[in-house]
Amino acid sequence: MGTSRHRRWRRKIGPVSRWLPAFARVSTVLLLIALGLFVALRVAAPYLITTGFVRSGIEDALSKWTGYQAEIEGDPVLEFWPTPRITLNEVTIRQPRESGDKLLGSIESLSADFSLIDALRGRTSFHEFHLLRPNLALTRDEEGLIDWSYAGLLARAISGVRYENGTEVLDPALDAEIGAVTVEDGTLAVTDIGSAKTFYFDSVTADIAWPRLSGAISAVVIARINGEDLKVDFASRQPLLAFAGKSAETRTSLTSNLLTARFQGIASIARLSAVSGNIAASIPDVPALLTWSGKSIPGIGTLKSASLESDIMSSGSGLRFNDLSLSLNEASATGVMDLSTVPGRRPKIGGTLAFDQMNLKPFLDAFALRLAAGEAEEISKGMREPLQLLDIDVRLSARRAQMGLFELSDVGASMIVTGGEAKFDIGDSAFEGGELTAHLEATQRDFDGGGKLQLSIRDADFAALAERLQLKGPLPLATGSLDLDLQSPKAIWTTGLADVTGRLHFWTKEGTIPGIDAAALRTQAAEKPFFPLSAAANGAFAFSRLDLQADFANGSAEIHDAHIAGPAQTLTLSGVVTYQSNGLALSGSLEATDPAKAAELPLLPFFIGGSWPNPVISPVPLFGNTPHAQ
Repeated sequence: MGTSRHRRWRRKIGPVSRWLPAFARVSTVLLLIALGLFVALRVAAPYLITTGFVRSGIEDALSKWTGYQAEIEGDPVLEFWPTPRITLNEVTIRQPRESGDKLLGSIESLSADFSLIDALRGRTSFHEFHLLRPNLALTRDEEGLIDWSYAGLLARAISGVRYENGTEVLDPALDAEIGAVTVEDGTLAVTDIGSAKTFYFDSVTADIAWPRLSGAISAVVIARINGEDLKVDFASRQPLLAFAGKSAETRTSLTSNLLTARFQGIASIARLSAVSGNIAASIPDVPALLTWSGKSIPGIGTLKSASLESDIMSSGSGLRFNDLSLSLNEASATGVMDLSTVPGRRPKIGGTLAFDQMNLKPFLDAFALRLAAGEAEEISKGMREPLQLLDIDVRLSARRAQMGLFELSDVGASMIVTGGEAKFDIGDSAFEGGELTAHLEATQRDFDGGGKLQLSIRDADFAALAERLQLKGPLPLATGSLDLDLQSPKAIWTTGLADVTGRLHFWTKEGTIPGIDAAALRTQAAEKPFFPLSAAANGAFAFSRLDLQADFANGSAEIHDAHIAGPAQTLTLSGVVTYQSNGLALSGSLEATDPAKAAELPLLPFFIGGSWPNPVISPVPLFGNTPHAQ
């Protein structure tokens, strides 16, 4: 049985052993012939192919691709090992003189591989292009599209590409091979017709892989603009659709020390009507980015970093950002945002953001930034700064929020900037055991005519607040309420304390004022013509009600009949407090709360001068009495 199996294997292997040597001999011969032909072609090529022929071919190829006329001033160089390659020096590409003589650019050195077989057959075909120090100039038209060429193959392919059944379709007559393109140490100038600005890129290095016009493209470009290196990675299976400003599948990323961003999905460089994908951006140093871009915006100091990541899609007349993750400094939020772009109106950003913990200061700074950018008058003059182009209607919520030294919880806020109105509202928040609402508004006239602030606090623990703020001096420690209404004639981002005018109303329930001993105050007044407040500070003034009103103007507060009513005595104050220098000029009195006890606690008028927190008190004599008589 085993013998029969071996016989069958010998019958199968036998024929193979007979034809295998023959196959090896034929393969070896063919390989030697191919190698001989390869070497023979390389040796004979310099005698069979002239430099002028290849030069003429690449001139025709450049003219065919760009629609411009290629002019070569330097002497071409032909190489045949290891691959046939031509190098052209001092190349200029310009529009034919009869059509305007427009210059597309110049190239110090252009080299390309070419097909030796095609050249021997009287044709030229090139691939693997290398451009050394090209200097190109492009134009971006009003629609946001690049004027790629005059009337060349690339332009015809871009204008003739179609989108059918989810793919890019190009007529075979417009298709062509490209291969790889490498750019070394180039410069590029892009003139934007819409903004009348020209953007300059230098030290441009690029590696582009584009086998055919109808195929996919991948490119890596590194360039320097305003002294900063930027790296762009771009890939698309529909590059012609993308260059034509139509919707195309793209994957793009931008990397630099100032900004990183990426997008993957479907987009158009000319419109926002068919965008769908995912976007992410990160700015590690916002002030540095603005400085690099030549912008100087007030209030930017506290906004250090920003980042976002979101799914993005077209929605109606704008864009919707779903599953948005936004970070400003250390604050992170999630939510939904919309960017609406209605013709004839300023684009508008709206939506909701929910924070677990946030700092309100960057949002107030962003509010000020939007105001500082200017309004309709600037836009009518053709100024198109990014902040000038946006209206804002954003709702904010946070479990915890911080604004300077103040801490809020369960915050609901909104920021609205539209037309000539700008408002920031805290509609609801918990503050020091009570509630806080606030309203910040900028006035008309390009927002540089001033602004106003309205603040209301109800039933808050002002004792805890004084401790948090580390305030010094005899201050009322109680649960109380406050209404504050301030305004300034100057722009809100340039307003100082001396520019503020307004009114304050402060009232509390029972509490104490540490550092004021009413009995010691009477004793000192009876014995001395003046004395420091610290001489009567070994106690606390207990009160059952406090009511204070003040007006602000010219860097000072004018107090109107502040009443601090205690169980036995009532303290009344009025006068001026210069809050820039902590100066005081107050008249006051101490008298019995119950008029029936006026004989026991007679009226004690006095004057308070000096500076806070230890002013000087000088008793004022009553009519018919001396300062020391009671």
